[in-house]
Amino acid sequence: MAFTPKLTYKGRPLVRCKNDIYYGDLSDPFVIFMQVLTTKEENGVQMADRIHVTLLSTDTTKSPIERMKRQSDKNGLWSALEIGCIWLEKALLEAKKETAEKK
Repeated sequence: MAFTPKLTYKGRPLVRCKNDIYYGDLSDPFVIFMQVLTTKEENGVQMADRIHVTLLSTDTTKSPIERMKRQSDKNGLWSALEIGCIWLEKALLEAKKETAEKK
């Protein structure tokens, strides 16, 4: 049975496991990996503060270093997710163009 994510953002799966957040479909050439580095408390609730964002290739034949395409630290989940969406869209468009050129 196929995995159906409970949460999506802009039509793509958003999955969290403790301080790690993955955005995107693993069947695509790239996904976004976000790691919550620090949290802060606002109105009695723990909120993500500093987040490390990485654009990762899903090609498992490459080394972990080669799989990292872009990285940045952002303040707040919203800004991390927004930059991640931009990177992912651009990377997927470029991958699609490369595939079309090979044909």
